Order: sequence, then structure tokens, then C-alpha cells
Amino acid sequence: MRKLGIAAVLAAGVLAAPTPARAFCGFYINGAGGEMFNNATQVVMMRHGTRTVLAMQNNYQGPPTDFAMVIPVPVVLKETDVKTLTQEVFAKVDAMSAPRLVEYWEQDPCQPHWPHDPRMMMSAAPVSEMASADSGASYGVKIEAQFTVGEYDIVILSATESTGLDRYLRDQRYKIPAGAEQLLRPYVEAGSKFFVAKVNPKKVRFENGQAMLSPLRFHYDTDEFSLPIRLGLANAKDKQDLIVNILAPNQRYEVANYKNVTIPTNLDVKDDVRKRFGEFYAALFDRTIEQNPGAVVTEYAWDASTCDPCPGPTLDGSDFATLGADVLAEGAGYGFVLTRLHARYGKDGAPDDLVFRAATPIVGGREMRDAQQKLEERSRPDGVNNFQGRYAIRHPWTGAIACKSPVRGRWGGPPDGSQIAEATGPIPATNTAFAPRGKVKLPDLVAQDIPEIGVKAGQPLPGGAGFRGKPQGCGCATGGASNVAGLLGLGAVLALVLRRRRPGLTPGR
Repeated sequence: MRKLGIAAVLAAGVLAAPTPARAFCGFYINGAGGEMFNNATQVVMMRHGTRTVLAMQNNYQGPPTDFAMVIPVPVVLKETDVKTLTQEVFAKVDAMSAPRLVEYWEQDPCQPHWPHDPRMMMSAAPVSEMASADSGASYGVKIEAQFTVGEYDIVILSATESTGLDRYLRDQRYKIPAGAEQLLRPYVEAGSKFFVAKVNPKKVRFENGQAMLSPLRFHYDTDEFSLPIRLGLANAKDKQDLIVNILAPNQRYEVANYKNVTIPTNLDVKDDVRKRFGEFYAALFDRTIEQNPGAVVTEYAWDASTCDPCPGPTLDGSDFATLGADVLAEGAGYGFVLTRLHARYGKDGAPDDLVFRAATPIVGGREMRDAQQKLEERSRPDGVNNFQGRYAIRHPWTGAIACKSPVRGRWGGPPDGSQIAEATGPIPATNTAFAPRGKVKLPDLVAQDIPEIGVKAGQPLPGGAGFRGKPQGCGCATGGASNVAGLLGLGAVLALVLRRRRPGLTPGR
């Protein structure tokens, strides 16, 4: 069975910060001679039957000159299989699935209590310039197809050996990242094709040295549902993040060839987190990885047309069609579940591409309490998908209590008539790859212990193990304290970027 080798060149959110990198599924190549690094990748995938739709938005860090993306794909793509998208839908997906900060005030303990059912149930919402074709023969390279989509001139290549493909790209005046041939080799041996999307710089807007590229979407049929992660290591720099959002009819997904862990959720946090939520969440995520080396972290699994609380607009039928529902089989246009998987790693190399498998529903991270008024903790199996990373600032009642039987622990919005300038609605933790790290202490920001990752409120951490390890067999059912190992260099393989050399060009700075 051929591995699907698709380089995820997606990135949600346009970020100018040049520090921590997010992963990319292929590599970049350009011709100015300067270094090129990918720094922000978010992948949105749809899956139904054997059909996969891969949508990707990418930002890279490098000279604003001609460059291209090289992405391994399982089949020869046709022009009708590829399209460009607008960036707005990626920001919408990112905000909807991101961990969120909420704020509650304890309600008047003496006001009448009207019982209600706080359960949040899923609802299914119906969705309304490359060489000529024969010039690569001496390299064992063949141009299978070529066409233009938006600002991209696209060529689909096949190759009989990785050394020939490497030499061919170099002889076509592309400067290939060091070590690219070894990364190309397993894809060539597996029979993958190579999607080369060269960008016309005259059609691209640059901000602070970053290209604001139109997202690309393409689809294909393959038995295995997977995502390449090795190839993008050629452009890796420092730590990288990969966020994979998966949309599938009535189905959550997890990784099959690495273990899985859910992010600690439903934590009460201190008021300071309001202004430092990104830093807080980055610290929580990093600690989770330290305690579960190599983990792939589930941050969200929920019906894609609903949320509670909602940090932004929900996805609708138009969004589903934009992201790929228009090319899925009949009957797949409703009841989508949105799963968000997140990994962070260094440039140590990824042993295997990500392989996904269907997973049972989970719940967690909701304002639901048991008979003893204890808030639900962690994740647990259920009949529906209602899991999210959720963190709450709570303000206890400070007014007079004059009744005989006060009822404490009822939480809601600010007291009637109050003017609370600092009150906030749900805030999503987006762009955490670029959040400052090492400046906040997690135990000082939480109002409770987090036993599953060894955190005691107000007490120093004993130190972490870092991101390392090797795959530990198949993934397990996702749980709040599952130990996940071995995802080294998870998303870096999604895109190779080639720098195009031009005669007489001054090397880039």
C-alpha cells in the first residue's frame, strides 16, 4: 500500500514573528542563496472513504525572491484537483478549535435557582517555468503534468531515483537544502510523485520578508490516510509546531503510529492569565510534552458546526464546501467532526510520516458538574465528541449574603448592572508557536494542581524531560494522562522550498 506523501504547506494565521517555527510538510527552494525557513504551518484535512482533501496555508521566512514548494503526493494531480483558497477560512478553523480562556462570576447565592440541563450535545447541521517534458529523462525524472493555478505554476514530477531528482532540481538552477536527497529517497522508493508549485513573485504580497501566499487545496484517493512529515526537516529551524485540523463526517481521528494524549483541561487559572493567555498555554503544552515525550496532543474534538463557548463564528456549509466537501462522496456533507492535533519538536528527524485512524468519541472541558458539584476533569469516552481545551478565570461572590440557604458555586456573567472593563469573552489561544517561552511559571498561574503532568499550584516544577523518544507502537485511546512517545520532527516534512538561482543574482542576505 503506497504511503500518501503529501507535503502539508498549510498555515493558519499570518504571523510576522521570526522566532519559533511551525512545521512544513515539504521543503522550500529558492535562488537567492540566503537561508529559507518555514515558520508557520496549519493543515486542514477532510477525509471520507478513500478521499482525502488537503488544504494548506503556509508562511515562510526568507528572501522575497522566486521560490517554489516541493510536496510529495501519492498520485499525479490534475488541474481540476488543485485550487487556491482565501486565508479567512483558515483563521476561522484555527479560532474554533483552539484552546480557549473563559471568565465567570459567581452568581448571587440568594437569587432564586432555576435548574437547567447544562449538557452540550452534538447537533448535525446540514451543509447547505520548468524545463520541457523530456528534459529530465537523463536524470530519471519525468514531467507528468503542468498547469497554472492562481499565483502558482505547478509541475507534477516523477522520479526513478532520489539522486537523479536532486541533481535535476539543482541543474534547473534551484538551490536544494543540504540533506534533501536523503529525505527525498523514501518518497521516490515508495513511488510518490512530486508536486512542485513555483510562485510568481509578481503575484504575491510580502510583509516583513514573509510571503502572504494563497492557500492551496488538492484532493486524491488513497487507502491510507496519512501526512508526510520528514521532508520539511530540510527547512526546519529551532522548535517547530504542527497543527492538523481534520474534518470528517461523524468521526474523530487520532494518530495510529504514535501514542496520543489530550491536553489537560477545565483548569481554573489566575487573573494574570487574561493578559498572558498565549504564554500560559504554551507553558501548559510544553509541560504536557515534557511529561509525555514525543506526544501528539489532541486539543479539540467537537461537532464542527457548534461550540460552547464559541470564541468566534462557527463553520457553516460554505466553509465545509471551501475546505473540500464539494469533492467528497454524496452523503458526506453534514455532521462533520473537527479534530485538532498538535505536536512540537526539534530538528532531530521524523522516523515516520503521520498515519491517522478513526477514534471513538471523547468529552471534556465543559462547564458540567456531578452531583457533588465537582467540575468534570480531563477527557473520557462518550457517545458524542465534546472535548476542548478550556481554562477559566473565576470571581467568587463578594456581595452580601442575607438569605438562610445560600447556594454557592453557580457561575455566569458579570453581576447585573456592573461595569467591568476587564471582562473578556472566550479568547482562543492561537499562534502559540510564537508565544514567548520561559517567561512565565506554570505553577504560579494555575489556581489548582494538575496531577496528570506533575504540577502543584504555587510550587516550583522539578524540571522536564524535553522532546525526545521513539515511536512506541500503535497509538492508544486518547486520555487525559496518556503517555505519548516519539514524534520527532512531526510536521516538518510537509514542504520543501526551492530557491531559484538566476544568472547574475547577488546572493541573498
